[in-house]
Amino acid sequence: MASFNKITIVGYLGRDPEIRYTPSGEAVCNFSVATTERRKDQAGELQDQTTWFRVTVWGKRGEIANQYLTKGKQVYIEGRLRSHEYTAQDGTRRTSLEVTATDFHFLGAKGDELGGGETSAAPPAQTKPAARPQPAADQHDDAPVNDDEIPF
Repeated sequence: MASFNKITIVGYLGRDPEIRYTPSGEAVCNFSVATTERRKDQAGELQDQTTWFRVTVWGKRGEIANQYLTKGKQVYIEGRLRSHEYTAQDGTRRTSLEVTATDFHFLGAKGDELGGGETSAAPPAQTKPAARPQPAADQHDDAPVNDDEIPF
């Protein structure tokens, strides 16, 4: 039987993309994306649990990601997930979640600080900045999310 590895992430960029090129000239773009879930702990207090993903985008899509994505922007990513174990400088074993993106979409209103429009791996057509809307409320909490709650 065949196997299947697909992940979908909606999160915020934790750093600006970095691009490099293979010796054959193919673009490779890397950035990190954070997702945060808000859950109640055993004491009933709301706790945020943030998960970080390292994302790699290849080819023309990588060039587009590098050109239009910046730290803090919201993005939708589809791809293949792989975990990578390593030893940190302090000697502890850690696991990194790595995604090779097969598709991505800019999220948020065009030109706002958190997103680049609902565009599928294509340059936004926005030429003037739009007003920055408030992020949507978390599905587990009716209060709106403010900038102090973003984990980066």
